[in-house]
Amino acid sequence: MTDPLFKLNLDQFTEKLMSKAPIPGGGGTAALIGALSAALGAMATNLTIGKKSFLPYEQEHLCIIAESNLLRLRLLELMDEDAAAFEPLSRVYSQDKNSPGYAEQLEAATLNACRPPYEMMECCCRLISLLENLRGKCSILLLSDVGCAALAARCALESASMNVFVNTRMLPGSTDAEALRVDAQAMLEEYLPRAQAVADSVMVYLKTPK
Repeated sequence: MTDPLFKLNLDQFTEKLMSKAPIPGGGGTAALIGALSAALGAMATNLTIGKKSFLPYEQEHLCIIAESNLLRLRLLELMDEDAAAFEPLSRVYSQDKNSPGYAEQLEAATLNACRPPYEMMECCCRLISLLENLRGKCSILLLSDVGCAALAARCALESASMNVFVNTRMLPGSTDAEALRVDAQAMLEEYLPRAQAVADSVMVYLKTPK
């Protein structure tokens, strides 16, 4: 039995990623970047807890850490769910397009392949909300980590969206595919600027002389 992707070490994962194997690919990479964002945001929170000036936020910090960890773990799971969803889709692509039931099989497999990256997007949106909240409630020594986490979440969100759009465009007449496309676009329009705003605010602070 093949080990889950998230169980591979970094060398093994990146070696597999660069190979001719179709998975992991863009979806797995997006999920990993999102998981790294969650871990980095949690680290900044963990290192802030206990500092005197931030004691009023301790319960909030604990909630951020707990939710960030849940998102981290879910994004790691989605790496393998994304890989698993690709296999039935690739089998459909290998069939004769004129075979009975081909269109129905293609739609079902394509929509199934949309689900993991779509959920990755949802996870990243939640991460961005957590980082917005953390931005003003963590040690200034950790602001660069919050900014990096925001950029990683932004990258993961947009990367995951590409894996939604590459599939929905294959089903131009599907109402289900169109609904996913519209929702994914709405997430991008709302949360990409929010993530960038967190990173920009950190950069402005860091570049301002003391």
